[in-house]
Amino acid sequence: MAQLNTEAVAAIGDAPREHGTGLKRVIGPKLLLLLIIGDIIGAGIFAITGRVAGQVGGVAWLPFLLAFVIATLTAFSYLELVTKYPQAAGAALYAHKAFRVHFVTFIIAFAVASSGITSAATSATLVGKNLLIGLGQFFESVPQDATATMFAAIAIILVLALVNLRGVGESVKFNLVLTLVTIAIMAVIILIGIIAIAQGNGDVSRLIVFETPEDRGAFAAVTMATAIAFFAMVGFEDSVNLVEECKDPQRDFPRIMLTGLGICAIVYMLVAVTVIMVIPPGDLLNPKNPDAGILLDVVRIGAPGIPVDAIFPFLTVFAVVNTALINMLMASRLLYGMAKQDVLPKALSKVLPKRRSPWVAIVFSTLLAVGLVVYVNLNSDDGIVGALGGTTGLLLLCVFAVVNIALLVLRREPRIEGGFRAPTVIPILGAALSLFLIGPWARSVEDWIQYEIAGLLLAIGVGLWAVTWAVTFFRRWRAVGRGA
Repeated sequence: MAQLNTEAVAAIGDAPREHGTGLKRVIGPKLLLLLIIGDIIGAGIFAITGRVAGQVGGVAWLPFLLAFVIATLTAFSYLELVTKYPQAAGAALYAHKAFRVHFVTFIIAFAVASSGITSAATSATLVGKNLLIGLGQFFESVPQDATATMFAAIAIILVLALVNLRGVGESVKFNLVLTLVTIAIMAVIILIGIIAIAQGNGDVSRLIVFETPEDRGAFAAVTMATAIAFFAMVGFEDSVNLVEECKDPQRDFPRIMLTGLGICAIVYMLVAVTVIMVIPPGDLLNPKNPDAGILLDVVRIGAPGIPVDAIFPFLTVFAVVNTALINMLMASRLLYGMAKQDVLPKALSKVLPKRRSPWVAIVFSTLLAVGLVVYVNLNSDDGIVGALGGTTGLLLLCVFAVVNIALLVLRREPRIEGGFRAPTVIPILGAALSLFLIGPWARSVEDWIQYEIAGLLLAIGVGLWAVTWAVTFFRRWRAVGRGA
């Protein structure tokens, strides 16, 4: 998840635009493609590839393919909506246009903000664990247990908060550099798989062998693996927030978004194939460092000549830390925007005098992220990455279901000439499949903590909304009384 235009979200798309206040249109198709790929490829592929393979064995590429199909269905809905309403506010705007219920708009906006916090906490955990592994190669006393990982993740979150407080603006060039680094890491992983096949070290027949660690049917296992894999496909939805900066969004957005999704799906499936080819069958569910991801083991086993423990963890840190930073930036600015509109307590809209950073919203989102890491570490047997990454996917599946339904509702409005239009069956399938993957049948019992986390976050949001509503109502009532 990435760039978010806070003012557009805060305004929810209803305020008229003044001449000359729009964003500068500087993004062409090539830059847009790199930005979309950068939005999608991030912490997800590092975090959940091993978990997907552990659910279905050799057919680990299949859940990534299915996740791509479901994401693409929703992408079609986003494309029609973004060309119809070319404003940088995303799902909250579409929900508001369709339902005109401010509470629904708030829930969608807060769910997006919460998904940013859970995604940032996931990324921070990956960064923290890989830092511990990398530092452990130089200092023998560096701990590697779950508690150390928790404190490392908290430290990363606090550092990100300090950076956030300085008022970091998204740098396109910086994001592009990190995207290219991540793509380079993926290329190394895929090259290892190609070499393994060329040298006859991998059994290609394993790619069609279904394996599950429990007595679970193929449909149930693939469903659960797809729900896990979905976390790796999210991010494309944030690219709609770039629409006001694109030179020709109606022409470029449809083909570039679908191309970006397709490239990422191919990369992910090739990485999954490499994992299956390189990692011994019995080790898929037992990576050496679960919170660091199984890709570390792929390099360790597939390229034993590379000092992987000294190099790869730091490359992973470089590739993943931007995901955490951008997500925390997005969440804090979205909370700030809602506070500016009197949807959340006004205190969340306070900014630093010089930096103009929304310091209360940053502190609040940081406390939520830290609390999530501690809560999951104490209450989940599945690890911080699995629980919080799954919660991110769960929240966004809910958002995607609403976006698809919103498109069907908004079909009653006149069609924009030259705008993209998806076949009617696509939003229907997108909503149905998103709702299906939200259900408890798409998760093991150990992963049901995701519902607790998502429910807790939304409950906090509703509580803040209720307090704000009560305070606003009381002030208006007192003002009316004084006027009488």
